[in-house]
Amino acid sequence: MSDGTPAERFFDAAIGLLQRARDEEGESIEAAGAALADTVAAGGRLFAFGAGHSSLPAQDVVYRAGGLALMNLLVVPGVVGVDVMPATLGSALERVDGLATTVLDCSPLRAGDALVIISLSGRNALPVEMAAAARARGVKVIGVTSVAYASETSSRHSSGTFLKDQCDIVLDSKIAPGDAELTLDTVPAPFAPASTVVTSALMQAVLATAATRLAERGVEPPLLRSGNVDGGLAWNDRVFEEYGDRIFYRR
Repeated sequence: MSDGTPAERFFDAAIGLLQRARDEEGESIEAAGAALADTVAAGGRLFAFGAGHSSLPAQDVVYRAGGLALMNLLVVPGVVGVDVMPATLGSALERVDGLATTVLDCSPLRAGDALVIISLSGRNALPVEMAAAARARGVKVIGVTSVAYASETSSRHSSGTFLKDQCDIVLDSKIAPGDAELTLDTVPAPFAPASTVVTSALMQAVLATAATRLAERGVEPPLLRSGNVDGGLAWNDRVFEEYGDRIFYRR
């Protein structure tokens, strides 16, 4: 373990992972951003999904100042966040076969849309089935996951596959299985997870790429502005009016 305070060591670990993501995932980030730009330009809608703590980076790109207004959260009741009681129920629901297909049946997703699925391990039934079922419906699927899990754990889906196996494009977060960056002789378990930091950065990098690619095509990116700056609310009202048929978090 390197010298420094626990905070310094965590920052060093997180920065190292971010540098790896920047250097090694550039091609995938570009492909994902271009796919979202293609979807927007063709009249499609954008969705993001994550279960448990993987829902945090998904929520972070929905209704976000500086983000694409068309990014919608695909919600599965009971698995988004830790507000369900008991919290362990959310983890259990991720392992239920058939749930993802039922969710998609009740969702607004349709052919021509794009869906970003975030799952750190990528091994549970819910994200794997959701990716496979969405692709079968003509949806472009982008997975954000840790590829390392596939070599060190077993799939919990009946197909034996992982999220990475069911996506059109995969972004690897580089997070080691267990999601804990620090160890200490006096602490009995690894600690200090960094997956949210890295995954959120990957998501923002993809959306930045999408906005830029749209602008290069002469298409104004449907971006939101902060409501806390002058003119921001009026700007957003215009975007909501223009793209209201593709925005579901205001209904």
